[in-house]
Amino acid sequence: MPFSPSKTLIQTPLEALKKHFGHGGFLDGQDRVIEQITSGRDGLVVMPTGGGKSLCYQLPALCFEGVTLVVSPLIALMKDQVDALVSKGIPATLINSTVAWEDQKERLDGMRSGRYKLVYVAPERFRAESFLSALKGVEVSLFAVDEAHCLSQWGHDFRPDYMRLGKALDKIGRPQCVALTATATPVVRADILDVLKLREPFEVVSGFARPNLSLGITAVEKKQQKYDRIREIITANKTGIVYCATRKKVEEVAETLAAWRIKAIAYHGGMSDAERENAQNIFLQRKADVAVATNAFGMGIDRSDVRFVIHFEVPGSVEAYYQEAGRAGRDGEAATCELLFNYADTRTQEFFIEGANPGAHTIREVYQYLLNSADKDYEIHRTIEDITEGAGVKNSMAVSSSLAALGRSGYIERFDIPGKRLRGTRLKKPDVFARALELDEAAREEKERRDRDKLKSMVELCYVRTCRQQWILAYFGEEDADVCGNCDNCRASEGNDQRAPTEEENLIVRKALSGVARMSRKTAAGWEGRYGRGKIVQMLCGSRSQEILAGGLDQLSTYGILKEQGTGFLNALMRALGDVGLVRVDPGEYPLLTLTDAGERVMRGCGKYRLSWPSISPGGGGVDSLADQGFDGGLYSMLRDLRASLAKRDEVPPYVIFSNKTLEALCRYRPTTVAEGLAVPGIGEAKAQRYLPAFLAVLKEWR
Repeated sequence: MPFSPSKTLIQTPLEALKKHFGHGGFLDGQDRVIEQITSGRDGLVVMPTGGGKSLCYQLPALCFEGVTLVVSPLIALMKDQVDALVSKGIPATLINSTVAWEDQKERLDGMRSGRYKLVYVAPERFRAESFLSALKGVEVSLFAVDEAHCLSQWGHDFRPDYMRLGKALDKIGRPQCVALTATATPVVRADILDVLKLREPFEVVSGFARPNLSLGITAVEKKQQKYDRIREIITANKTGIVYCATRKKVEEVAETLAAWRIKAIAYHGGMSDAERENAQNIFLQRKADVAVATNAFGMGIDRSDVRFVIHFEVPGSVEAYYQEAGRAGRDGEAATCELLFNYADTRTQEFFIEGANPGAHTIREVYQYLLNSADKDYEIHRTIEDITEGAGVKNSMAVSSSLAALGRSGYIERFDIPGKRLRGTRLKKPDVFARALELDEAAREEKERRDRDKLKSMVELCYVRTCRQQWILAYFGEEDADVCGNCDNCRASEGNDQRAPTEEENLIVRKALSGVARMSRKTAAGWEGRYGRGKIVQMLCGSRSQEILAGGLDQLSTYGILKEQGTGFLNALMRALGDVGLVRVDPGEYPLLTLTDAGERVMRGCGKYRLSWPSISPGGGGVDSLADQGFDGGLYSMLRDLRASLAKRDEVPPYVIFSNKTLEALCRYRPTTVAEGLAVPGIGEAKAQRYLPAFLAVLKEWR
């Protein structure tokens, strides 16, 4: 039987907006969402930070009979929302672990008697059958799930307690349900719909564009460069947030700002609840200008004058980055968002990925330690650090994740120990041996793969030379977005020759991308490279070299299809395609060129792009225009020694500077200028600026 929603309204949304919030009209996208909700339909709303997402369920709550339950993941966020509503005369309250059971019962009685219109509830409350039973006498008109990406394990902030919400809805009579989040890819959106079992839901994915934000990513080699840039941004903008990946880094940065006499607060998970709440209030009350925090800080923080957001290290996903960046400029005024990028920082995120995705072997080691350590009541009172050491696990995060996995599978339960900042563990099935644990290893491997893909996409964003906001919007499914004109890449491209292709140029690009595709591998995880740029260019030009023929590359359908363009033009074209994110080089000892998702769309004729077209004319120039002067062992040794010296200085492997093949090409073609050097395979714009002058100097000295 089809779902037939119907609702009786006690006032219109516009009346409620004017009466309680003092606004005369809606923000972009709010009106169509509220119209769908007040009609009684289930739905999914994806609306960017600062877009007025909270109002989309708060207004319908005031228009409906009964009470609206709002599931919210953070205690501080709940308190802020409730305080703001109460200050406007709206009857609202909250129920979470900080509220004593007697007070919870009093608030439940108030819900039954119609005393409250909105009640914010922590997701873990829905674990308790007593709480679900108590809700049976309450007229729940709307069940709003805020931060709904938390219920997808493919989301950037997965929280297992959210997974119970679908069953909880059934137990309280399946009221109208709407899920809301600021960031969700198509995969996450599908998960939300499935877990909550929404009935014939509407979906509204409003524009993610934040035209007032200037997104920038600055490559830095040393930590001091990060601090220099932070000082510049704070001096220019005064008020903002510095996000750090670890507690230790939060404390280090906060101490540095204090030494600069900048009023700043620190916020991280190692602080007590009271310390975090105090720090947050200091920032919200404008007693401090800067917050230095880990990623938990800022969810729902309603301080509109945040003029900058700085990421001290690369975040783990595009979703996390864009949500955190979106905490700047919520008043609609211009704001700066800067990521200080050093590829070495990805090691921290990889550590987090390993910690969040322990393998079955690690989970069994942790469980075995619990079996060995349990008392007669099958309880273990140990810290995470104790368990980590006792189980012989290196990553304490992996222990926390293992305990969570064992809890979800019903083998253990965690509980608070009265009077201590310590959680105990109770074995629920002590007769089960570690080797007999039933673990869904395939699902765990899939989650780790997706987490690594998210980090890979984040790194890709750091390297693209196209409009950053346009790239982000495409990541979230908006493929036809215009350039923002406000990010670092857009500003850098002003006045250059970046433009849309002609019909003939577009055909050349699509052929080039087809060649890349033929020499790559398409997997479930995306495109994987198998060959470097040099071989791909040779194949497209119809080379008869031994390497091409021996590999059977002359049998590909794209072999020779761009022979007339010449290797020089195609080398430059491939670099230009990489600059705008249509192809990418997978890092490693052998840099392999492959397609991106955006490149695949362009190859198939359904993607837009702009390009700084190669100055080398098709059919000429490039390395072909330089004479091969033969290999010289002495010169090659000089170039190799220089490479070793630069690698030691930058603390990177020698191949990161230039590969052996690139060194050989420099030795053979002996360019005299940077422009000539750019035509040498393996030398792109970034390496040309950073390393090529030193090699040109050695070539000049040798001559």
